[in-house]
Amino acid sequence: MSKLILIIKREFIAKVRNKSFIVMTFLSPLLFVGIGVFVGYLSSMKADLKTIAIHDETGRFVKEFKTDDEYKYVDLSLVDTKTLKDSIVSESYEGLLLIPKSPDNATLQKSIQYISNDSPSVSFIEDVEDIIAKKMTAENFQNAGLDTLKINQAKADVSINLAKATGEEALKGLNEIKIIIGGAFGYLIMMFIVLYGNMVMRSVIEEKTSRIIEVIISSVKPFQLMMGKIIGTSLAGILQFLIWALLGLTAMFVVSSMLGVHMGATPGMQAQAIHTAQHAAGSNISMYIKELWNLPIATILISFIIYFIGGYFLYSSFYASIGAAVDNETDSQQFLLPIIMPLILGVYIGFFTVINDPHGTIATVFSMIPLTSPIVMMMRIPFGVPVWQIIVSMVLLFGTFLGVVWFAAKIYRVGILMYGKKPSWKELIKWLKY
Repeated sequence: MSKLILIIKREFIAKVRNKSFIVMTFLSPLLFVGIGVFVGYLSSMKADLKTIAIHDETGRFVKEFKTDDEYKYVDLSLVDTKTLKDSIVSESYEGLLLIPKSPDNATLQKSIQYISNDSPSVSFIEDVEDIIAKKMTAENFQNAGLDTLKINQAKADVSINLAKATGEEALKGLNEIKIIIGGAFGYLIMMFIVLYGNMVMRSVIEEKTSRIIEVIISSVKPFQLMMGKIIGTSLAGILQFLIWALLGLTAMFVVSSMLGVHMGATPGMQAQAIHTAQHAAGSNISMYIKELWNLPIATILISFIIYFIGGYFLYSSFYASIGAAVDNETDSQQFLLPIIMPLILGVYIGFFTVINDPHGTIATVFSMIPLTSPIVMMMRIPFGVPVWQIIVSMVLLFGTFLGVVWFAAKIYRVGILMYGKKPSWKELIKWLKY
């Protein structure tokens, strides 16, 4: 046991003292925030103004098209269509909307063309179709003798107010916020399983190719060496996560205090603070802050650490065995794809299934399967998951780790002393029998 502790301490200190570890621990949160701000800035930037030529032979639709920040509409109904098509070829205009004369709307709605060198976006075509359809619909109403004013007045505009069974007001878009939070934690687990798993694999390959490992295993058992690398690296990752969690909670507490929403306040004080913040800020941001505080934050953070440890232990066993089986990172590529695929599957299941049905069969099953549970369960927890499901999922995860590490240790034991030969899956299976 003392030798295992020494290996863990060596790996932990080597990772923590690394300059890149120190820099990224404090720079990564700023980097993520910066990326978010940059993406938001890019999305708010105006696109290049595109000029659309309209040749309306009917004269009924051209005035319905209004120039905006993205598209400029030019009435060229008096210009010959051949000349306009030549202008499209020479890229004088982005596109040409051709509305021909027709005996009736039924014929016209199938005769309209949009001509351009590049395929237009689906949203643009839908907007153009919607503008023309509204105009035709209004004309059809008039031709049928219907009062369009009364029809418009008769249209209902329904806005459903959300509420909880306790009588409290609920917010729209809260599920999206929950999946973003759960998705962020799940994605972090996936990202750092891959990152720290590769660190373990590279460390094994480096010691193997330099022949240092031959000296090390003369003093310790291969299993102790493998577990020391896995645990030492995981402790460095946990330290990094704890620092990030502390920084994140501090930032959230500061923002909450500025908006007048304090964790642990009584309902009356909370309501008064929300009322004050709403009047001061003119928005319901404080309501969303309150809902964030109502999330199972402790469960999320504790589960995150446990699932990170379990997921990391499970996958790092694979990475360590791969590192022992190969002589360089190039040879490891054939073995990495089957390991990474379950992680990618977990992310897709989370984003495409959990958000729509967090307690459905698919989401529940994949949150129990050890290879995907660290990601899928973390995405489910913000929606409220029964404690027994979390416990069962964790037991299965760590139970699978114990089984996998036993097989991985066999591959590791044989592989660390194998040189000069590129192993195959068939050979790895043979090593399990030794």
